[in-house]
Amino acid sequence: MTPTVPTRPTSGRQARGDRTRARIIELTVSSVLDHGLDGVNVSSIAEAAGVTWGVVQYHFGDREGLLAAVVAQGFEELTDVLRPLGDVAAVGDVRARVSAVVAAAWPAMSGPTSRAAIEVLISTRATRSGAGRRQISRLSQVFASLGEAVGSTLSPDQAAAVGAFLLTNLRGLVTAQLIVSPRLEVTAELDLLVDVVTTYIEGVQRG
Repeated sequence: MTPTVPTRPTSGRQARGDRTRARIIELTVSSVLDHGLDGVNVSSIAEAAGVTWGVVQYHFGDREGLLAAVVAQGFEELTDVLRPLGDVAAVGDVRARVSAVVAAAWPAMSGPTSRAAIEVLISTRATRSGAGRRQISRLSQVFASLGEAVGSTLSPDQAAAVGAFLLTNLRGLVTAQLIVSPRLEVTAELDLLVDVVTTYIEGVQRG
């Protein structure tokens, strides 16, 4: 009987590949935020990551694929934070629910990967892929669900409007931080957002 030659487990290789992919995305995020989209140099990113262009190509295909991966990760991290917020329907009064959503959503939306994703989407709006549009649509649906959670008595259209209002205002504040230096302080604006949404929902409830 021919002895069986032991094979090397692939788990270690897969883990290294995942770490490499994550490192390349992390460096790309930093490059987008530091230099803007035009300043993203994939060769420099590969060098900083200690890999060749071929490794970047293996994981992402090309520069556009790498930027798309940044967008995908930004949306994934954001939706992972937002989905559990549907449970705020059981939290206190309307203001408490709205405050809980804004308090959790803002750090996620203003985090590095999300900010880089927004920068990429703004800069590539004319050539945005179907995947990018689907991610934007999915995020809108998540916020519509949050509108239902913070205002349980709202109609579906009203809940969708609240969700869209939260999303567009939070995304607008992120965009403002991207273009203003030093980084814009938005505490007052976030407080006002809570006030406006709370007032609207309470007005609907009073009928």
